[in-house]
Amino acid sequence: MKRFRLVAIVGAVLLLIALFSTLRGWSAEGPLERDITVQIPQGASLASAADRLEEAGVIGSASRFRLRARLFGSGEPIKAGEFQIPARISQSDLLGLLQGGKVLQRMVVVPEGYPSVLVHDALMRADGLEGQAPVPAEGSVLPDSYSFERGDQRSEVVARMQKAMRDYLAQAWPKRQPNSVVKTPQELVTLASIVEKETGKPSERRMVAAVYSNRLRIGMKLDADPTVIYPITRGRPLGRRILRSELNAKNGYNTYASPGLPVGPIANPGRESIDAVLNPAESKALYFVADGTGGHVFANTLAEHNANVRKWYAIRRARGEM
Repeated sequence: MKRFRLVAIVGAVLLLIALFSTLRGWSAEGPLERDITVQIPQGASLASAADRLEEAGVIGSASRFRLRARLFGSGEPIKAGEFQIPARISQSDLLGLLQGGKVLQRMVVVPEGYPSVLVHDALMRADGLEGQAPVPAEGSVLPDSYSFERGDQRSEVVARMQKAMRDYLAQAWPKRQPNSVVKTPQELVTLASIVEKETGKPSERRMVAAVYSNRLRIGMKLDADPTVIYPITRGRPLGRRILRSELNAKNGYNTYASPGLPVGPIANPGRESIDAVLNPAESKALYFVADGTGGHVFANTLAEHNANVRKWYAIRRARGEM
């Protein structure tokens, strides 16, 4: 009888030690030496995910992880996706990460004023996207940061970018003010793309929009350099000065050669440039030129403008640029 009790006591002690070891292993640091990403496929079970995690070195044993998950876990299903796994993550935190579904978000960034050829380049460079995508129609993409998960299709991301532009135009168009000269959303995007390319200062966008609106209102040519460059490079940097022959070329885009708006956008304008065209500044300005600080100085008359140009040339000569 005493022997039986002794065996029972020893068994109980061993069981407690095993349980303690199992519990300690559940919350202790794991073997992973550096942060990695792991893809859990759609429909994966805890068992198959554990095998994948063991192969990646996140856990030491898939079977022990499954046992501890059954003993100490919540029982919630795991989610699919790409997970950022931090170094030394415990098995407890690992299960919580997989069940919480906080998957790694990858991003494609489209800066304001990006032409569609560069949007396409960014999509094709994006690690994790799959498939092909055509170059989007110019002006059809809303500049923003777009998240995606590994395995998403490039064509799907383009569709989301274009839907974002359609949605923003639908929201913004009814807010156009009486001094806005655009008559259609297409004209809005076209003029906004010129405003976007002409200034990088948010504070100037409504003034630049005012200058071009005033010119369109009186039938004056826009004389916008970016419209000369666009048909040559489709928005990529020109890398040199514009040639006289290019200033004279009639191609539907060149606003030095023809009055009115070009035949279409020359970039993908952002929200602020769209809003500026719908609500330009109250100004009679018809001209602007760089002021040497990254911004522009505006003028109502040609005489004022010529004086501002002379000042700009003097700045450039002082810098050794002329």
